[in-house]
Amino acid sequence: MNVSQPALRARHLVKAHGQGQGRVRAVDEVDLEVPQGQLLAVMGPSGCGKSTLLHLLGGLERPTGGEVWVAGRRIDTLSERALARLRRRSVGFVFQAFHLVEELSAAENVELPALLAGRSRRQARRRAGHLLERVGLAGRARHLPAQLSGGQRQRVALARALVNEPLVVLADEPTGNLDSAATLDVLRIFEELRAAGQTFVVVTHDERVAATADRLISMRDGMFVDDTWLAGAARPGLGGLIGLEG
Repeated sequence: MNVSQPALRARHLVKAHGQGQGRVRAVDEVDLEVPQGQLLAVMGPSGCGKSTLLHLLGGLERPTGGEVWVAGRRIDTLSERALARLRRRSVGFVFQAFHLVEELSAAENVELPALLAGRSRRQARRRAGHLLERVGLAGRARHLPAQLSGGQRQRVALARALVNEPLVVLADEPTGNLDSAATLDVLRIFEELRAAGQTFVVVTHDERVAATADRLISMRDGMFVDDTWLAGAARPGLGGLIGLEG
């Protein structure tokens, strides 16, 4: 990818539900550019369109109107097959509800996207082992999701999102089920990957996540009501997050 072009771009993005007078715009004429290597936090009240925006940016939902571009490629006009291929290679998802395959172990859940993307089983296993160790779950690799706590399942979901080294990671409340120590571990991983050029869009209610972002967007009724670029001096860094624990 050309680093001069944004990792993500949306133009006049609309997602509407319903008909006639009952028609509601979950996302309403949104314009957005996210440069490569940025962590963008999106905040707002429940039902304001944050998760819908995330799904549109990653091609999980089709927009009613407008355009979505990932790594310089327009995705809202792609066929389902081409879109699935792009998602596997370029986009990682961390869902609030985990969406782990209950019949597969933690390691197998992490390996699955790598296998679907064409990696050998040996490559997928090695990459999954590395990531599970990185998120502190090396000792739980053979456990099924039902044998893991909510926080552990969330970390498996994070490892799965990272297994194909995607350009963009889209995360819906990635720290919502984590305690303070695990939250800081996840934010450290985000910080390392951003430094290497990976891009993050994170929907969150967590001030600790927002405090480490490069940019903070607030949404209400499907629209952006505030868009703030956070200067480096304004971000507390991971060490300063201790003050946000209370």
